Amino acid sequence: MEKLFEKAMWQTRFLVILAVIFGLVGAVVLFVVASLDIWGVAKYTFTTVVTGAHPENFHEDIVSGIIGAVDLYLIAVVMLIFSFGVYELFISQFNHINTTKEDLKILSITSLDQLKDKIAKVIVMVLVVNFFQRVLHTNYTSALEMLYFALAVTALAVGLFFLGKIGKNK
Repeated sequence: MEKLFEKAMWQTRFLVILAVIFGLVGAVVLFVVASLDIWGVAKYTFTTVVTGAHPENFHEDIVSGIIGAVDLYLIAVVMLIFSFGVYELFISQFNHINTTKEDLKILSITSLDQLKDKIAKVIVMVLVVNFFQRVLHTNYTSALEMLYFALAVTALAVGLFFLGKIGKNK
C-alpha cells in the first residue's frame, strides 16, 4: 500500500506540465503581441513621415511604443525561463543542454533558487523598462520634480549595480 501511494504521489509531479504548456503559450502570445506593437509603431512612423505631419509628441510616442514592446518581450522571456525551469525541475532535463557550451546554458535550471534568481533578474529589468516608459510621458513643472526623477534614476542604477554584483558572486 505504501509503495502504491508513493508511486501515485510521485506521478502527480506531472501536473506541472500544465504550467509548462500554458507558460509557453503565454510566452508565444506575448512575443506575437510585442511584435505586432513594433509593427504598429513602424506603420505609424512611416505614415507620419510620408504625410509630412509631425504630431506634438511624435518622438515620445515612437520610443514609448518600442519600450512597451520590449517590456512585453521581457515578460515573455520570464514565461520561457519559468516553463523551461519547471519542466527541468519536475519532469526531465533537456538532453541537448548537457552538450552545449557553458555560456549558452541560460535556460538550464538545476534548483528552485536558480529559477527564482533568473526570473527575479528579468522581472527587475521589466520594472526598469516600465519605469522609463512612464517617465517619457511625465511633465516636470518644478526643480523638485526633476530632483526626484534624478534620484529615482540613481536608485535604479545602484540597484542594477548590486544586482550585477550578486550575480557574479554566485
